[in-house]
Amino acid sequence: MPHPGPAASRALNYWKAGLRSVPSEVWERQDWEVLILADNALAGIPPALGRLRALHTLDLGHNLLTAVPDEIGELAGLTRFLYLHDNRLTALPDALGGLDRLGYLNVGENPLGRLPAALGTMAGLVELRAQRAELTHLPESMGRLDRLRELWLGGNALTALPASLAALHELRVLELRDNALPAVPEALRGLPLLRRIDLRGNRIEALPPWMARLPSLEKLDLRWNAVEDTAEPVLALREKGCVVLT
Repeated sequence: MPHPGPAASRALNYWKAGLRSVPSEVWERQDWEVLILADNALAGIPPALGRLRALHTLDLGHNLLTAVPDEIGELAGLTRFLYLHDNRLTALPDALGGLDRLGYLNVGENPLGRLPAALGTMAGLVELRAQRAELTHLPESMGRLDRLRELWLGGNALTALPASLAALHELRVLELRDNALPAVPEALRGLPLLRRIDLRGNRIEALPPWMARLPSLEKLDLRWNAVEDTAEPVLALREKGCVVLT
């Protein structure tokens, strides 16, 4: 039996229920608003998922999924949360781009290698998490996510960010720890609301002077890089009240 969930009459919560397949109860109604299938042993999700168009929250995290059906793009009501993290996904369907009202997406801890260009049409995204996803680059289309406030990309193999990210004027939090960045990405230069940047564990040896002019920066984490603690931009940021960790 499912565990009680929020707004119980329209929510199904099968968290840690030992499932190997999606229970038939899921398909008996099409007005579910919350469906939690996290922390099970699901290897697949049927295309029937696309019928659940009232869902605003879908949690498929911590399973054994190797693919997500294209029908996920038909979930027009999915506006709050979509969790796909910690599965065995090697690709994301372009159909995800149809979820243009979704606010939160977590695709981390999958061996993805890349994110689809269609991600750029997910105009409603406020927070995107793609940590430890074996990413070597990001699509230029991500620059169209102009509502994005938090971007979490730690634990990948990024050596650069696309120039288009300079258009993310709502971005507040950027997490890039444990990548392979040789320098602070130039795309960050004009982001007026950026408050926290995590660059731990990269290959950065110096800060560009423009970093000291980022108007909203409150915390910059540079630990496990080769930036000198007495570098002029570091001192200038501290003078402004920014916490800089080296």
